[in-house]
Amino acid sequence: MSNAESSGNYEKNSLSVTGSVAMGTGVMIGAGIFALTGQVAEQAGGLFPLAFLAAGMVAGFSAYSYVKMAEHYPSAGGIAMFLMKAYGKGTVTAAMSLLMYFSMVINESLVARTFGTYTLQLFDAKDNRFLVPVLGVGLLVAAFIVNILGNKFISTFSTVSAAIKISGILIFAAAGLWVSGLTFESVGVTERTSAGSFLSATALALLAYKGFTTITNSGSEIKEPKKNIGRSIILSLSVCLVVYLLVAFAVAGNLSVAEIIKNRDYALAEAARPAFGQWGTYFTVGLAIVATISGLIASTFAVSRMLAMLSEMKLVPHKHFGMPGNIQKHTLVYTVVFAITLTILFDLSRIASLGAIFYIVMDMAVHWGVLRHVHDKVKANRWIPVIALLLDVMILGVFLWMKATSDMLVIWVALGGILFIFVGEKLFLSWKKEDGEPLHADGHSAQRV
Repeated sequence: MSNAESSGNYEKNSLSVTGSVAMGTGVMIGAGIFALTGQVAEQAGGLFPLAFLAAGMVAGFSAYSYVKMAEHYPSAGGIAMFLMKAYGKGTVTAAMSLLMYFSMVINESLVARTFGTYTLQLFDAKDNRFLVPVLGVGLLVAAFIVNILGNKFISTFSTVSAAIKISGILIFAAAGLWVSGLTFESVGVTERTSAGSFLSATALALLAYKGFTTITNSGSEIKEPKKNIGRSIILSLSVCLVVYLLVAFAVAGNLSVAEIIKNRDYALAEAARPAFGQWGTYFTVGLAIVATISGLIASTFAVSRMLAMLSEMKLVPHKHFGMPGNIQKHTLVYTVVFAITLTILFDLSRIASLGAIFYIVMDMAVHWGVLRHVHDKVKANRWIPVIALLLDVMILGVFLWMKATSDMLVIWVALGGILFIFVGEKLFLSWKKEDGEPLHADGHSAQRV
């Protein structure tokens, strides 16, 4: 086993299936339900509940490649390790791993701003929108402090908070459906609905499911990873699909599409007003706060370890900047700093769009790597990754076309970011090669960081 896979810096076998499922659902529900419902409705119109269903199907096909890879290559590096096994230690592996890393950081800023947006609903502060990034930054700092406490605390906290928010969200959904009388006049084809807008909404809704990938980044912490990573991924996706559909229909039963779009950044809180009055709003905002806090803590836990693994694999540069502690503590600082920057600079819509682009590009690379390089080793059925790849190409292409007609800045930032990552990694790895650093046969550096 390689150094990167067996690093002594990682706490081994401390997460159960329940803990890893809680982590996956914690990340997904934290961002998906509260941040994306209004954003998806803005694009898909009255078909927004079906966009969440379609995104769940795409995520299901995508999950197959991750499960097969995780069964054979469980590690704390997760996706970074999968890419290296498929493409070797080179620019593609490094750049695509960083795309995944930044998509997860983008997700953290999305959750942080969602926390700020929903928290303001408790006060008469609609004119003080500057408080949204302020509250988001405060939550990111708190998540950093919690992560310093270690894996066991995070696992326990994630399990408890996941149970609270899933139970609460199901109560919200059940009550909302009951009050609506199971009439969904908002659901259906509207003036905003087209094939293109639906596929674009599906690409955005896919962000609500990408949290399952955080489970792969905890491969060295999960008990019996070759058996339990796949189970955890499947259970997380199944739980979230059911929750998303129930909530989407509950929102559609209490608000018109126009009302959902008008209040897109806090659609669930607004949907609670006609159903439950002001106390229902307090209840929903409370759930949003619990969901975003736990989601951010779980995401920070996973993504900082992914960057630490990339550093140990010598695929990214690493500087201590005089900080004490091990690499994981340093990458935790970097992750929180990047997320704070995005939280300050971008609004929810643009953050979600950037995250979707980065994630789908990386996802395509995983499927292509399985098809071209390791399908025999991991005993993968060729057709499932092919379908997953085609679905990714279709929804990403339509999403980019829709964004090009409405918000070109997102396209330029995404393209600039991808170009910067690829060029930077090409130069960094060329420098390391010229430095004459020896490599193991499996592509790992012989020198530990």
